[in-house]
Amino acid sequence: MRKSGILMPVFSLPGEYGIGTFGKEAYQWVDFLKQAKQSCWQVLPLGPTSYGDSPYQSFSAFAGNPYFIDLEILQQEGLLTEEELQQSQQPMGNIDYGNLYQTRFLVLKKAFSRFAQWDELEEYSTNNAQWLKDYALYMAIKQANGQRSWAEWPQPLRMRQPQALQQAEQELKQEIQFYCFLQYEFSRQWGCLKAYANQNGISIIGDMPIYVAMDSADVWANPEYFLLDENNQPIEVAGCPPDAFSEDGQLWGNPLYRWDVLAQTGYDWWLRRVKAGFEMYDTIRIDHFRGLESYYAIPYGETTARNGQWRKGPDWDFVKTLHQHFGKKGIIAEDLGFLTPAVHKLLKKSGYPGMKVLQFAFDSREESDYLPHNYDKNCVVYTGTHDNDTVVSWFHTVSKRDVAFAKNYMGIRGTKGGCQGMIRLAMASVADLAVIPIQDYLELGSEARINTPSTLGNNWMWRMESQLLTDTLAQHITQLTQLYGRAPKTNKKQKRGKNNAE
Repeated sequence: MRKSGILMPVFSLPGEYGIGTFGKEAYQWVDFLKQAKQSCWQVLPLGPTSYGDSPYQSFSAFAGNPYFIDLEILQQEGLLTEEELQQSQQPMGNIDYGNLYQTRFLVLKKAFSRFAQWDELEEYSTNNAQWLKDYALYMAIKQANGQRSWAEWPQPLRMRQPQALQQAEQELKQEIQFYCFLQYEFSRQWGCLKAYANQNGISIIGDMPIYVAMDSADVWANPEYFLLDENNQPIEVAGCPPDAFSEDGQLWGNPLYRWDVLAQTGYDWWLRRVKAGFEMYDTIRIDHFRGLESYYAIPYGETTARNGQWRKGPDWDFVKTLHQHFGKKGIIAEDLGFLTPAVHKLLKKSGYPGMKVLQFAFDSREESDYLPHNYDKNCVVYTGTHDNDTVVSWFHTVSKRDVAFAKNYMGIRGTKGGCQGMIRLAMASVADLAVIPIQDYLELGSEARINTPSTLGNNWMWRMESQLLTDTLAQHITQLTQLYGRAPKTNKKQKRGKNNAE
């Protein structure tokens, strides 16, 4: 069935507390999606962010970001006072992560000091012990060590010597409970919001980075699953080779997996991760899917990605295991980048829909697979992703030849209409799902860009102004959605029954 949705990071939601949360603005956003006849809300990873504030570099593949816990909900539960709420308010605008780091945890600790639902917290902690125990201990030790990476901790803690861990658990008991409390509140608030979205016909598309951060509870607690030496230092790290967009390639720095070791466990860690993902989302987008077929390995210590090598990944054996445990649906494969015949073969065999990004389609020098006349319906089409500039800005920054090609393809004359033309192109395509970033519906420029890859600073900061979500915009999106056959189908029997009752 043809569907459409909107890409909107949680952190970009409006609100009075410095960053988007799971509060009333999130529920209003769901109401807007329903009003606009959308079927999906796509979010970016919801994990706790580390240095650089990227949701793709998280302290845990399982935990949630405490910044998304809504303070007003905590106040309604009696955990915060009205005065503390007012003191936490910040001017609307881009996210100031430095200020958040300095202030948000202080108010969350005040909420924790008044928490009394210990039985519920204990039940939650027990049900999630496989990851939560290590994560909470990791965060508590990290705080006690000045937030330094675990690779810089004292050797007994770095190497997880049992006596050192036992001592840390005793000395940091209250901090460990605090981090468990944060995950309990995150899970409860997100669960309520997701249930509300589902009840209103909105499914959630989540994002799962293929790699985890070196500075994470995952690597610290499971070093045997990662390509580390005897001192738990990386041997090779992840990235992408040089290409037309970057002459040095992209040096991500994430530790690589020991896929042979994971295979011997039946990919148990990964299965637990995907299971947790399906508990948090309705659909999972696996980022850098091509890394499952083969991945780019860069010697640790290199300053660019020039000297890496391609190595064979787990390929079909891993995907087959996912099929056996979760079926063939519910996963989107992010298949962007350099694709070989082997990657195409794996994607086709998996049955997962791949991605088509229209900003990549209009290369005037060559025919592109991203042009809509080359699609089959088992794909997801985007005008752009979180890593792209907005469409409005794209039309002002790419070559004149590419712009001319795009306008000719869409049948546009003059200087206006490019953004709406690209949205219409996505919605009209045969792709089963079309996802449009909210910035493109709003026709915003580069000031609303989410991320510029391989750069630090000025990323992951954009927030939408609440007054931009108007009835007029909802009506416009509805018209496009209905015009191109992507609106949710009305249950005619239920409709007749309702009319008869009236």
